[in-house]
Amino acid sequence: MENFTSAALIGLCVGFLWGIGCSLAILYSIFLGGYRRAVKDSLLETKPQRYHDVLKKILAKKAKKARAPKV
Repeated sequence: MENFTSAALIGLCVGFLWGIGCSLAILYSIFLGGYRRAVKDSLLETKPQRYHDVLKKILAKKAKKARAPKV
């Protein structure tokens, strides 16, 4: 029974690490795809509408934070 327990524990650890590794690889590839697209959009001469919308939101957030009273 002891051999089964150690083998099961090793299998559980390897499976857990394999799953975490695959998840991180997928998240990293999604991140890189979005990053590349953002860089490509920022280099265009005429920016897409979404770029302007996001920029407007960011500037509004900064202005709101600047108006907030400092404690």
